[in-house]
Amino acid sequence: MKIIVSAGGTGGHIYPALAIINKFKEKEEHVEVLYIGTHNRMEKDIVPKKGIRYEELEIYGFSKRDLFLDVKNMFCIQKAKKKCLQIIKDFQPDIVLGLGGYVTYPVIWAASKLGIKTFIHEQNSHPGKSNLLLQKKADLVGVSFKESIPYFNHAKGKVFYAGNPCGESALHTPPQDKTTLGFHKDKKLVIVVAGSLGSQTMNEKMKEFLKQVKKENYEVLYITGKNLYDAFIKEEKFPTNVKVVPFVDNLPALLKSADLIVTRAGASTMSEIFSLALPAIFIPSPYVANNHQYFNALEVKNAGGGDMIEEKYLTSDALMHKINGVLNNPALYSSMKESLRKMSMNNSGDVIYKKIKDLIK
Repeated sequence: MKIIVSAGGTGGHIYPALAIINKFKEKEEHVEVLYIGTHNRMEKDIVPKKGIRYEELEIYGFSKRDLFLDVKNMFCIQKAKKKCLQIIKDFQPDIVLGLGGYVTYPVIWAASKLGIKTFIHEQNSHPGKSNLLLQKKADLVGVSFKESIPYFNHAKGKVFYAGNPCGESALHTPPQDKTTLGFHKDKKLVIVVAGSLGSQTMNEKMKEFLKQVKKENYEVLYITGKNLYDAFIKEEKFPTNVKVVPFVDNLPALLKSADLIVTRAGASTMSEIFSLALPAIFIPSPYVANNHQYFNALEVKNAGGGDMIEEKYLTSDALMHKINGVLNNPALYSSMKESLRKMSMNNSGDVIYKKIKDLIK
């Protein structure tokens, strides 16, 4: 079996793509994979290290402010379409999968043009522009939130609730004991993370909170992001119940030892939270397309699975109040966990695999 997979820009697109690739490798005795991504985003480093063949496209998101870049991008898109047509003709895939990001547009367009079956997957509650544009060319559309289905009422093919395969991956990840990082077994652990790349704005707002944690009976792991760690800890001294690290290689494994997470509201992280039933306080990034993280967090808050603080309202006192309100209220904590279990779909990879196999029979 031969598949082409395209996803790019952020971990929220890339990691579900990798999870689906792993599912195909698990299910198929012989599967050949080609991944098409951008020439300058994080997938160009992540994917080849997995031993997956990689083809890059020069393509950019539309800026709305840089007219020169937008004009250049129009030419890049046309060039990318031609390149994708040739790649697909040469590779002859059974199906082409797009898991979000603007890089998927020329890939799915070319596959549709050549009559190759296509599948697109939407991770966020409010779909991205590329997927909305591509729905008329997709033979199959999977969504992570049931509330997303109405957005795809012009889809060419069937739209189904697929969940997010990152959640399934997290569920089957062996746990990491928090004591390996120096935390106490008998104290609650709060993990605070500002997305896969970190956030300078969030880092600045978190320093006061971390210094105030010394009076609390729980412990905190703060993950700054690799590129921001040195600047964050410079000339700073934090309490003994706080540990600051640049990055955690296998965060889902450590989440199994945590009692609460404070996080952005990216799609992959949310699917892991659902599957692990880990109560969360979301600080959605306001810098993402269509403000989709806010709507992701709002879905979970309305369902009773977590709480939210918009970044513009984030203060040390506000966050402390939210954390204590969850950790010190067993009934609320239990209710949150139950709500998250109801939102989880722990066989997402299997469901997507079966739907795709049925499509290409």
